[in-house]
Amino acid sequence: MNQPVDLPLPTGHYATLPNGLRLHYLDEGQGPVVLWLHGSGPGASGFSNFKGNYPQLVTAGYRNILLDLPGFGRSDKPEDVLYELDFFVDCVAALLDQLGISSCTLLGNSLGGAIALGLALRRPQLVERLILLAPGGVEERETYFQMPGIQRMVGLFNAGPIGLEEMRSMMRLQLFDDSILPEELLLERVAVAVTQPKNLFSTMLVPNMRARLGEIECPILGFWGSNDNFNPVSGARYIIDGARQARFIVLNRCGHWVQVEHRELFNRSCLEFLQHG
Repeated sequence: MNQPVDLPLPTGHYATLPNGLRLHYLDEGQGPVVLWLHGSGPGASGFSNFKGNYPQLVTAGYRNILLDLPGFGRSDKPEDVLYELDFFVDCVAALLDQLGISSCTLLGNSLGGAIALGLALRRPQLVERLILLAPGGVEERETYFQMPGIQRMVGLFNAGPIGLEEMRSMMRLQLFDDSILPEELLLERVAVAVTQPKNLFSTMLVPNMRARLGEIECPILGFWGSNDNFNPVSGARYIIDGARQARFIVLNRCGHWVQVEHRELFNRSCLEFLQHG
């Protein structure tokens, strides 16, 4: 399913995977590779999630690949697949293979964090480091679906077309202080949301990988807001207790989008981790 060309998002590169899906990604900068994996939610894309972050890493000498996951952004949005974790991990691994990338840092937010964990478990030799922002995949599905942000997201998507005010009502739950929510971001996401298939969220299934965290040997830097309405902050403790090398920055007065609400701290901390471990 090809995407309309008038989405209010930058156009980068396209790769057609062996399974036939066409994925869109931005490829900015040169140096060690950081692959940015966005979260789910109506209208999400790599650019809308990370536009305030990756330019600093470009300047610092890193190659930044901002992927639109299948079902999101400018990537294909098939209606005949199950949007399960293994499907996303398959697609991301195939893209890295196609681009000839044998080692990189995975940076994932929410669903993207779960995909990063899943790929680190499946292909550990690919993953030098993990940077996780309130990742999924460390609780049972029922726990996530009790969270007010997830309930609002699913309810809005199932109710029909999502307009500007519906998107605003959901995106306000992403942030502790919703006064910083830009109109431009809402418009980007509304435009993408109308192109997304109905089965995207109904078939999305992410297993609880908590018991396998000890298998991950690479260093992990994590971020979590204590006021997260989507993924409970208890996940930070599970990763700290389960993984071999993990540290987390947990911030009060902060919601699900640390990289937006605490942009400078996030960018600075990521660079220190990438440069010094």
